[in-house]
Amino acid sequence: MGVEVATNYAKMEEDISFTDSQLVYSFRLALKSVSSGDTESYSKLVDVMNPSGRLAPDEAALLLTSTKALSGAVADIDDLHHEKLLKAIFNLSLWNFGPDVIDALLELIVLLAASNGKHVDSCLDMLVSNFTPPNKVLDMLKQPRGLDKKERVLPRVHAALKNISELVPMAASRLSSIVLEQMPWKSKRNVDQWSMKRQLIYVENMFKLESGAIREFVGANMLKDVMIVLRDLDVAIGWDDILHDDSSKGVFMIELEDENYADGDEYADEDGKLPSTLSETSLSKNLTAELLDSLMVQTFEHLESSVSNKRLSEVFDTLLSSFKDTVLNTYKSKFTQFVMFYACALDPEHCGTEFASELIDMFVGGHNPLTRMSAVAYLASFLARGKFLPPAFVASYLGRLVDWCWQYCVMHDGDMNPKLHQVFYSGCQAMMYILCFRMRLMVEIPLLKSQLFCMPIDKIFKHKLDPLKVCLPSIVEEFLKQAKAARLFTSSKTFVFEDLLVSNLSRDFGGLERLDMFFPFDPCLLKNADRSFIRPNYVYWKYVRTTYHEDIDDDDEEDGSDGEVEGVTEFDDDMEEVIISRSYGDNDLEMDEFDYAMNKMSITPRNNSSAGLRMPSRIRPSMSPESL
Repeated sequence: MGVEVATNYAKMEEDISFTDSQLVYSFRLALKSVSSGDTESYSKLVDVMNPSGRLAPDEAALLLTSTKALSGAVADIDDLHHEKLLKAIFNLSLWNFGPDVIDALLELIVLLAASNGKHVDSCLDMLVSNFTPPNKVLDMLKQPRGLDKKERVLPRVHAALKNISELVPMAASRLSSIVLEQMPWKSKRNVDQWSMKRQLIYVENMFKLESGAIREFVGANMLKDVMIVLRDLDVAIGWDDILHDDSSKGVFMIELEDENYADGDEYADEDGKLPSTLSETSLSKNLTAELLDSLMVQTFEHLESSVSNKRLSEVFDTLLSSFKDTVLNTYKSKFTQFVMFYACALDPEHCGTEFASELIDMFVGGHNPLTRMSAVAYLASFLARGKFLPPAFVASYLGRLVDWCWQYCVMHDGDMNPKLHQVFYSGCQAMMYILCFRMRLMVEIPLLKSQLFCMPIDKIFKHKLDPLKVCLPSIVEEFLKQAKAARLFTSSKTFVFEDLLVSNLSRDFGGLERLDMFFPFDPCLLKNADRSFIRPNYVYWKYVRTTYHEDIDDDDEEDGSDGEVEGVTEFDDDMEEVIISRSYGDNDLEMDEFDYAMNKMSITPRNNSSAGLRMPSRIRPSMSPESL
């Protein structure tokens, strides 16, 4: 009876013979009749709530009327007798209807959740499932019609989630797990164009929850879940997709040679083909990498909006916690960590300081050796590559690192043993890596130069633990070249330097005792994320002014980047503070100079190819984890 009444009601335009209350009453009778075995009216109601295809105007009107009547009779709906009706309601896609029907359906969903605790999860499931549209709508989301549908549906869905959270306190705690369970990437490991589009709009909704009205309850979980998605996609990108093993190259040489490859010079063979090591580095045809790139861009844009809303500090605290739990010790994380890098670039004073402090504290005071080694690798890479970090900032954390290494030397008077002293050697390697990038700028600033020369760096490298023989040869050699040019060591130690450099003792040592690693903030190969967000804040090795290069390019001379600040030729007390606060970045780069950046990566290849090519985010031995 209820459906017949609803049909007549919907068709009436002027002479309406049924009131709303009468209509609700008839629907209540139809629902109650099921328990007595009379299912005719109920079955018709289920059919109305389970439309297929595009609705004609009279069908849409019937659905609207029936939905409103069901809202009035919601107390009579139970999961035992009305399972088919509930299933029909929860399977509806809001993207198929106009605003009036959407509003009526969402009102019904909110009332169902509030009326019976057993319906809460199903109501939340239904709303979250509407984060993503059907394929026919998904394909036109960038068109005006698709954008109109999107603006029609999603704000209403989030308003309904807010209403349910206010009416049912436990709903907010359940929402986070439901969002994670329905995530497209969790259910489909093979990325295609459809899954990419679904994942992007789904994460967009997660960020709406993070910054929306119920962020107090779900915001932190949304950020953590996004970081998990980024990490899982990151790890899914095969290392073979990026770079093939070439153990003859070092950290700095490969990044420089990448530039030459891009210019097509003598590195190409006689047929003009580039060596496979770098010709296969492009991720442009890798759909997983393309999805990760797009999601990273979304994440960076969300960070920027957090700055506008003065919420970056709050967001960063969650990101830092998530980073420690999901990224820090992830063996093959290559790009996800740049979320932290960009957050720090947006607010170096707070985020940059908090990040660096957390890393140095984990290294100095931690207990897990792998975590400590990973933390110091991140610290070194961050301090070396962050264009936004002032020299004084870098010097401060370098000082803490040097102090710890020296205290370790004082407490351990034994001979070199990489297996026993792996954390110490990772600290020494990090120290040298930082100085390879930053030594020139530090020695140009009198106060920082004084601090640097007072550090017991030479004592550390003369100690019996002999880190120069264990750390990565390319880093050792670059560090020693710069240290000699800067006169960081006294004349009595020059012989030690030259002996090491001439004999290549550190390179020859090799084998199980070498400490090979990838630095976490080596150049980002995700094209859009790098070009628009990372690159302006990033120090490339080719633009680092080393202590042994006295000749400056013409472009550098023109922009005053030869150690002078706007014509100042001597450092006086008034200018010292200005210079100390100056970060890397005198040589701003044109965007089109880096079209080849997808093929550019500063890496540390391994010597042993039989163990499989891997890209850890922590310092590790060259042969296997057991070798240290």
